[in-house]
Amino acid sequence: MKVWEKAEKYLSGRCPVFLAVGLLLLSFVPLLWLGKYNVMCIDDYDYGRRVHDVWQTTGSFAASAQEAWRQNMDFYQEWQGTYISCFLMGMCPMNFDYSIAWVVPVLMIGMFASSSFLLGRHILVRWLGCEKEGASFIMALLLFAFYQVMEAPFEGIYWYNGSTHYVLMQSVWFFLLTLVSGSLWAEKKRRACLCCAMSAVLSVIVGGGNLVTGLQAEVLMAFLVCYAFFRKKDKIAYAVIPFLTGSAGFLVNVLAPGNGRRGSIDMDEGYSAVKAIALSFYNTAVFAIRWTPVFMVLLWLAFLPLLWKWMKASKREFSHPALVTAGAYCVISAMFTPTLYAVGMTGLSRVDNIIQMTYYLAVLLVTAYWLGYFSHRTDEAGGAGSTAGGIASGDSASAALGVFLERAGSRMTAVCLILLMAVWVLTADKNTYTSISALRSVAKGEAQTFYQEAMARYEIYTDESITDAVVTPYSARPALFDFTDLSGDEGNWMNLAVARYYHKDSVRKISERNTR
Repeated sequence: MKVWEKAEKYLSGRCPVFLAVGLLLLSFVPLLWLGKYNVMCIDDYDYGRRVHDVWQTTGSFAASAQEAWRQNMDFYQEWQGTYISCFLMGMCPMNFDYSIAWVVPVLMIGMFASSSFLLGRHILVRWLGCEKEGASFIMALLLFAFYQVMEAPFEGIYWYNGSTHYVLMQSVWFFLLTLVSGSLWAEKKRRACLCCAMSAVLSVIVGGGNLVTGLQAEVLMAFLVCYAFFRKKDKIAYAVIPFLTGSAGFLVNVLAPGNGRRGSIDMDEGYSAVKAIALSFYNTAVFAIRWTPVFMVLLWLAFLPLLWKWMKASKREFSHPALVTAGAYCVISAMFTPTLYAVGMTGLSRVDNIIQMTYYLAVLLVTAYWLGYFSHRTDEAGGAGSTAGGIASGDSASAALGVFLERAGSRMTAVCLILLMAVWVLTADKNTYTSISALRSVAKGEAQTFYQEAMARYEIYTDESITDAVVTPYSARPALFDFTDLSGDEGNWMNLAVARYYHKDSVRKISERNTR
């Protein structure tokens, strides 16, 4: 018993927060280490070609940025309306220095992890009344788990073009949502005005990003405006202003002439609006099952006693659990709608990364809300029925849940976390979890070999005496670098992109058998 009493005391202090944050940062080390061997690939070439040409000709960053904006406006008229994403994709760091691709995972992990942490912690503390240390502990562990089971690590961490369009824009949205919410909760007017001004600017950026994040922003901002209207009318302007600027930016995005032209030549056919929305609700359930492996179940079970304790002590009202659950489900479902409407499919990995994290946040927050509802209901029933000898029979289930979680306490949390760590480290397939996979690739020398061969290709590409570039297949490649390589067909779109980027007549990869 003394062991568990010490564990109870230990889990209530600040030390667990430091350990959880330490575990999160430690799990990032192999991912960033692998990032040393990252290279330019796929759409980076097509979107970066014009900027790269200007940089090679002038050596001026300002001139390169101007060219990126001109290209952005051309895309707006001819291909797609995402006026912020297209500009940023044109400004690929590797256009200026091919060997600087290591900054991509630093940027993407730094932005997405910090924005998710701040948003989740803010909601737990401000909206649900959780203690700050507890919220930090929860979010650090949630982020650790997310990055281990991330749907598409390459597309969300290492690939500049894909991660910029989705992960980076979702990060800006999370920062924006934290600012808008912060302005509603701010006690000082100056702080509220500052948050509102910053959120108004960021909302224009989000509106010019991908449509998945943009639609999610529209739905949630509408919810916040309604909340402010009914509960905080004196602060409704802090929600309305960023909602209007974001909606304006979103309209500029979706009404771009390029969207119509692209749709006229795109062979993919999407569903009607009504069917896309209906399928979005269906796919939310399908992907929820897919994104809830044993690893995440153990983490959720570890959180239950802690959330019960903190929500029971919270002074917040937990009056509408069904509405909160339905709202969270609608927000996640809305993120599936754009791709179903545009191309008639789900499962685009670079999109799924941001939906997956939103799903985990939603599950955490909805669980906390329900536990707050049950714990407060039990307390109220217990107080009202104390003279009658106990809690009413209708509240027996919530009372039993509370008794179980309070008795299990730190034992349940500690056991689940130990099991989670065992699953993480001892899983037979070392490519199952990202940090273990990255460490394995570096330790076995796969990353180093891949990078050497990639740089050998780069020397061929930049050799002006070579007009028809012929490269060999990679003999080794990290499991997380699962992008599609060049083809043996010179007319393949990826081969053409590389050829145009380096001004070659042709680029092709020789077949495996020709290398022997």
